[in-house]
Amino acid sequence: MALMEGRAGFVTGAGAGIGEAIAKRIAAEGASVVVADVDDAGGERVVREITEAGGTASYLHVDVSSEDDVRAMVDAVVERYGTLDFAMNNAGIGHLPVPLHEMETAQYDKVMAIDARGVFLGLKYAIAYMREHDIAGSIVNTASGTGLKASKGLTAYVTSKHAAVGLTRMAAIDYAEHGIRVNAVAPGSVKTPQMVAQPADIVAGYEALMPSKRMARPEEIAAAVVWLLSDEASYVSGDIVEVDFGYLQAG
Repeated sequence: MALMEGRAGFVTGAGAGIGEAIAKRIAAEGASVVVADVDDAGGERVVREITEAGGTASYLHVDVSSEDDVRAMVDAVVERYGTLDFAMNNAGIGHLPVPLHEMETAQYDKVMAIDARGVFLGLKYAIAYMREHDIAGSIVNTASGTGLKASKGLTAYVTSKHAAVGLTRMAAIDYAEHGIRVNAVAPGSVKTPQMVAQPADIVAGYEALMPSKRMARPEEIAAAVVWLLSDEASYVSGDIVEVDFGYLQAG
């Protein structure tokens, strides 16, 4: 039996990169998925590719920093598929390295709004539904190695990912008695469109930092996420799973 057979939920930031890989893997494992993103073309493409492969998915335009959008996303999952069993708070943005005192406040606020507030809102509304309907659901947040260790020049990103780690751990202990599991993945460098669009010297630098001397493929992160969402990880909660080929341990 597929790991996610008969379940329904959402993946944010699923129009490309890690989120795309997660949505496709979840659908391949039998779940119905709302593909959420602000990139309409990307999200609709992912849905088309999932359905062409025999999966069940639909697209919804969602700005994860908007409380109204996130509330509507949870409602959409339930309206379309009858329940909400899992949530994957993946949407995030980064920024080029810049000293803290030179960072534009607007840029800091934007990263925090998506990478931290977005996780909070995804947790808030998914958990509220699960509590109300007595669902022992599973939630995974996309953190980062930078949520566990600082990285020079990445002030907003590091801060937001530390927040994602804190939210994961707090939600895990707050809702353990309700059977709701909350975990996070902490990828190292991943070969996503967002990553490879950066200047070549920065991309090469990130690759060189990895003990494997290569970036992860998005599908490698997706495999860890599906395990955490599934019953295979039924006694795992509050964990931050490092998917970085030993980078944090080597450093």
